[in-house]
Amino acid sequence: MILAGFVFASLLLSQGNAFVTRSWDESYRLANNVIAQMTLDEKLGIVIGTGQLNSARRCVGDTKAIPRLGIPSICMQDGPAGMRLVKNVTAYPTGVNAASTFSRRLMRARGVAIGEEFRAKGAHIFLGPGLDVMRNPKGGRGWESFGPDPYLNGEGAYETIVGVQSVGVQACAKHLLGNNQEHWRYGLSSNMDDRTTHEIYFYPFLRSIEADVTSVMCAYNRFNGTSSCHNENLIGPNGLMQKAGFKGYVISDWGATHDGAAENANNGLDMEQPGDNIVIGGGVFAGGLRRALSSGEVSQDRLNQMVARILAPWYHLGQDSGFPETNFDAQRRDGTGPRNLGVNVRSAAHTAINKEIVSASSVLLKNARVTNSAGQSTRGLPLTRGVAKTVAIIGQDAKMPKLDCNELGECNEGTMVVGWGSGSTLLDHVVPPVDALTAHIGNTATITTSLTMDQNNAANAARGKDVAFVFANAMSGELGFYNVVHGNMGDRNDLALWWKGGSMIERVAAVCNNTIVVIHSVGPVILNWSDHPNITAIIYAGAPGEQTGPGLVDVLYGLYNPSGRLPFSIADNEAAYGTEIVYNSLGFPDINHTEKLLLDYRNMDDKNITPRFEFGFGLSYTTFAYSGLSVSAGANGAYSLTFSLRNSGSFDGTEKPQLYLGYPASAGEPKMVLRGFEEVDVTVGQTKSVTVTLDRRGMSIWDTPSQSYVRPSGTFTVYIGASIKDIRLTGTIVV
Repeated sequence: MILAGFVFASLLLSQGNAFVTRSWDESYRLANNVIAQMTLDEKLGIVIGTGQLNSARRCVGDTKAIPRLGIPSICMQDGPAGMRLVKNVTAYPTGVNAASTFSRRLMRARGVAIGEEFRAKGAHIFLGPGLDVMRNPKGGRGWESFGPDPYLNGEGAYETIVGVQSVGVQACAKHLLGNNQEHWRYGLSSNMDDRTTHEIYFYPFLRSIEADVTSVMCAYNRFNGTSSCHNENLIGPNGLMQKAGFKGYVISDWGATHDGAAENANNGLDMEQPGDNIVIGGGVFAGGLRRALSSGEVSQDRLNQMVARILAPWYHLGQDSGFPETNFDAQRRDGTGPRNLGVNVRSAAHTAINKEIVSASSVLLKNARVTNSAGQSTRGLPLTRGVAKTVAIIGQDAKMPKLDCNELGECNEGTMVVGWGSGSTLLDHVVPPVDALTAHIGNTATITTSLTMDQNNAANAARGKDVAFVFANAMSGELGFYNVVHGNMGDRNDLALWWKGGSMIERVAAVCNNTIVVIHSVGPVILNWSDHPNITAIIYAGAPGEQTGPGLVDVLYGLYNPSGRLPFSIADNEAAYGTEIVYNSLGFPDINHTEKLLLDYRNMDDKNITPRFEFGFGLSYTTFAYSGLSVSAGANGAYSLTFSLRNSGSFDGTEKPQLYLGYPASAGEPKMVLRGFEEVDVTVGQTKSVTVTLDRRGMSIWDTPSQSYVRPSGTFTVYIGASIKDIRLTGTIVV
């Protein structure tokens, strides 16, 4: 019913704002026709942003309009989880939560909904999705992307981009490449070998190209010693993007340009944003592109190509016809001012899909359920409304956050729904857990609250209660023009819960034998208290956006059977992940990716480290039985893996079977890597046949000498399971 309403809203939008997509060839023909009519100043106005401090600027970034040719100021706006700096919009679940759903359906639906709001606000370009692989769990912006696994990141990229662009809004994949920590990000060098580049960090960008992405943003950092925004190996005529079939344009991160205009333009940069120098860099095109053209350092043909690459996507997605005019002012984020027209793009359908993703991304990590003679829960989950007569709701993370708290990284007060920085979203419409729980429980129980991190107050509130909900969090964000939060400069300092949240959980569990813990976090946190016998349930809820409370309540009370899966491993210490954040350096450091392909679960498998909760893990209120795996060859070197999945429990539910692949030993790959997943709804007692496809590239490795994906010969092992440590079926493929 939620999905049907969502699709109906999408149809309404497409009918009300009709647009027609064009082929790339036709789009470039139209772009080149209009370029032939442009003056030099007009061309420069397309490739150079209007300036960070320009009072006429309405969006985070924009270009100069050419009214006589019908070209508006092209508006680009943050960010990956919904529109930033704008009122009357929806704050969606973050990328890490989209990944936790292990659902392509929901990843795409989220993209469609975000795209609809960007379009209705008149923003041409969605500055997302974030595709920065979570190299280290403390990385400040890891929550914007889809975790440490390249395959899962790639699927998140593909579905998000297809969704956003399906409603005529351009997507901008970011940040190319190796942008994996905040400390020193403006100049550090991410150094990695060719195979690591292709199989880990570039792979999500390859999937974005296959999704027909219209633009890509080059990163602040250097890549193998050269600034990303004039790195010809990344963005040049024979760079990674062009060789993979990229049709769109390359835009700089804000202030990420350095050195001369000619070096940037000739090596592949098409658009500089925001267009002026903002201390950390920038202003390269504004300060020198005209001179470089005059001297011949940059050819007129190259300038025309830059403009064509920017305008062709505008034609490709039909933005030249029927696209709403920009109706907001990002410089007045309070929504006031004559240029803020107050257009409300929120809808019941968007709220519904938001709430469903919150529920679907909630990962049930522990559940020690006890029932009474009537089958009602007396301990653990799902709760039965009315059974518990005394309830405690504990922790600062349960209450309404401070509005605008995340925008400048001012604080971590209240429930954590998104990190801070340019990926933050509007907090005005957050429904916090305490409000949702209070509304759902109603007068069936007496509710006591302690909405601070005071441990004595927490213990007093929880003592002797039938159930105590404890909320704790860990936050991170962007470094730069943002504040240090609780001593954290973008990247987290450690993997602990903030405000001594772990200690508070233990204090509550000592006095309440039915303690239910909810963790809101940007990534893995230390959960060394998880085995406490009085902690009956743990939910990892991520950074879930505005519908955090209602979506969580549906899971807690069995209105939604949890199906979320961890998009990373949760280990007992940082060393298990095999990487580190470089905090201290005498200058911009070299970050050498010596771990190569061994990120997260790959490293733990290699080092025989058993995590507390493994990649892909997530419990359900029901159980599923797997049986009867068969493997059959298909076309183009693909294989179909078919098996039966039966709901053997007492609740209708959704299973997320996962495909892992083990390569021949000669391939030099990790022991097991994710290569597929499905979303299967199964009612009690029902058996469904499930097929997962393994394509040729999924069985291939990057071969540096030939610069191509090559499938090695030998015996492959295929594993079908509920997580990487819960394998139910195995088979082999010999090639």
